[in-house]
Amino acid sequence: MLAEFSLNFINLFVFIFNIVLLARVLMSWFEPNPKGGFGALLVDLTEPVLWPIRKVLPQTPMIDFAPLVAFLLLQLLAQFANNLLAG
Repeated sequence: MLAEFSLNFINLFVFIFNIVLLARVLMSWFEPNPKGGFGALLVDLTEPVLWPIRKVLPQTPMIDFAPLVAFLLLQLLAQFANNLLAG
């Protein structure tokens, strides 16, 4: 019961965070430096995950690969949780 709840929570978190991260990526194409409102909220929610990834990745001009790495890490987390808790 607890394992099923934990698995559902992790999967829901990964799903919602992926949507927030995708919104941040799409918004960065139109407004790279949000000053307030929804854009600033997206930055505040995603930056704690993206910042450590950016520190590890080599700098590339014009392209930020941190969101792609974050998507992959989140999928690995969900897959690991599914394998560990489901079976």
